[in-house]
Amino acid sequence: MSDENKMILVAQIGGAFGVKGEVRITAFTADPMALMAYQPLLKADGTPALTLLSARPDKAGVVARVKEIATKEQADAMRGQKLFVPRDRLPEPEEDEFYLTDLVGLEARDLDDVAVGTIKSVQNFGASDMLEIAPKEGGPTWYLPFTREAAPDLRIADGWLRIVRPTEVDERDEA
Repeated sequence: MSDENKMILVAQIGGAFGVKGEVRITAFTADPMALMAYQPLLKADGTPALTLLSARPDKAGVVARVKEIATKEQADAMRGQKLFVPRDRLPEPEEDEFYLTDLVGLEARDLDDVAVGTIKSVQNFGASDMLEIAPKEGGPTWYLPFTREAAPDLRIADGWLRIVRPTEVDERDEA
């Protein structure tokens, strides 16, 4: 899949809202109402998931009436469904801005400009964004905080990111 057709996670169905078939949608966009402009919202495989007919802001995103859901039971059955759009439907980021998904696939280089791996994913386990790095030599992936200190140089257009590898501490070492 080319970068232009890369699927970007933008929302997730939270379940029914009320008894008339409305659905609560958690938005992962800066402006939750922007979901209306990204129609239709898709499943990860690119097939249609939802077409929003109307929406209003809610604390976690939007409450919407959608073409594919008519009852509370149908809305509850879709709880947890992740919603995507192709990357090319999103607005281009401003200068010095980027989408986290644009980091996936970048080469990770150390301070000596040696390639150490590739960014496999960007995860957030609740505290901050973490880069999952697949080592060049193979083996298990490892995580690095996505901070200015740990990733001081980002060159998306050139396809790489400079990282400061964490210091390995052997549990036998004395403090």
